[in-house]
Amino acid sequence: MTVNAEPLHVREDEVELSAIRAQGAGGQNVNKVSSAIHLRFDIAASSLPDDVKERLLALHDSRITKDGILVLKAQQHRTQEMNRFDALIRLHELVNSVAQPPKTRKPTKPTRASVRRVRQAKTQRSEVKATRARVLHEH
Repeated sequence: MTVNAEPLHVREDEVELSAIRAQGAGGQNVNKVSSAIHLRFDIAASSLPDDVKERLLALHDSRITKDGILVLKAQQHRTQEMNRFDALIRLHELVNSVAQPPKTRKPTKPTRASVRRVRQAKTQRSEVKATRARVLHEH
């Protein structure tokens, strides 16, 4: 297990960027200018390490297609350049969020005191429930 101190970088030639018209309000300008950016990134064909690819594909993210292509749409800003920058930043953030492998869980044993407390609580609870039971009258 290697620990990467520096963040991973996605090569520019592995990313497909296309300009599209943004949705929503914006007056006449929104209908004329293609300022939104559609980013497509093929995870399987990328130069990322195999373990990072696996973790990316394992994410249950609606932006990742069944074919393993990550699709990001950036339309927050008014200019195409800012949206392009935003899409690339979001791509790098997503890739670097899975760059570190998750820590493996080491199972621990409960302490004697905690086991004793649990048993005491169970005994107390069973006594409470026993007092609620129907009383049978003996004649």
